Amino acid sequence: MRIIDRYVIKSFITTLLFSFVALYAIFLIVDMIENLEEFLDIGMGILKIAEYYFYFFPEILKLLVPVAMLLSTLFTVGRLSGLNEITAIKSGGISLYRFMAPLMIFSFLVSGVHLYFNGWIVPKANIAKNDIEREFMNKGSSVGSIYDLYFRESPKANLHMKSYNSSQKKGFKIGIEYFRNISSPRLEKSIEAKSISWNPDSNNWMMKEVLIRQFNSKNIESVTRMDSMEIDLILTHEKIIDLKRSTDEMTFDELKSYLTLLKNGGKNVDLEMTDYYGQYAFPIANIIVVLFGVPFASVKKKGGIAVQIGAALVISFLYLIFTKVSQAVVLGTGLNPIIAGWFANGLFFVVGIINLIKTKT
Repeated sequence: MRIIDRYVIKSFITTLLFSFVALYAIFLIVDMIENLEEFLDIGMGILKIAEYYFYFFPEILKLLVPVAMLLSTLFTVGRLSGLNEITAIKSGGISLYRFMAPLMIFSFLVSGVHLYFNGWIVPKANIAKNDIEREFMNKGSSVGSIYDLYFRESPKANLHMKSYNSSQKKGFKIGIEYFRNISSPRLEKSIEAKSISWNPDSNNWMMKEVLIRQFNSKNIESVTRMDSMEIDLILTHEKIIDLKRSTDEMTFDELKSYLTLLKNGGKNVDLEMTDYYGQYAFPIANIIVVLFGVPFASVKKKGGIAVQIGAALVISFLYLIFTKVSQAVVLGTGLNPIIAGWFANGLFFVVGIINLIKTKT
């Protein structure tokens, strides 16, 4: 690594850390001003408030990383340009592409860490944060008891449970309807039970006071009564709990499993899948802001730091707005959710490459 590479990276990382601290301080002050009165009214002590913001920090950091990367890019490169160091570097035979190479490598590393952080660290912190909100701020709801649970057990079977107590792993008033085929849903069999309990040892359900009705082609039914019956269902105790969990408490692996469960249950999850793929695409923003920021800041502009800050805010808001709008628009055209989720990042990446090529190197 050349001396110039170390110099640029050192300046970039220093500015990046300062940007993190400054942005988070602004968020913390604004959020505390907004919620301090509520904290005091519900009797949250200083230690509990500190604990709340400690677990809230990863969620905020998740959003601040691309903004901080953009600010760091604009300030670092802008300062070098303002001091005519960019001109000196070019005069030494180093092109803009070679100059930004260490920044691009660093942005790729940040994107990889950011992806893991968003998908597996933030959800665990959100669980603790949401527990505090449920306990003190009456936000959301704990799993506890679940009421009126409907689930498509298979394309030809529907399940309804009047209530389910997660702590007892027991449900009440269960009904399962089985149909002959999908195209002509004629009822073939129904199972009703007063209660159903999850057996963790056998990973199976045990039904009590069971009534089974079997229908033939002439709609003549035969009735069978049983005191108890073991039954194997796709819907397990863990999956019932997942149905009530907030999606921001799920890792990427758990979220994919959850969405698959909903899809198998007959729900259209295209919108949720678009958001899922969008979360995978989001860390690529760290690369995109460097592609945009370096060419922009390498050219001297009137206004100095004010222009840099304004540009950072405009680009950040445009990116966030376009990401959400494009996901809805692309999904509305009937394209695959993975295309809708990646569309904004892919488009900005291509535009960033074009912008870089057009910049005088």
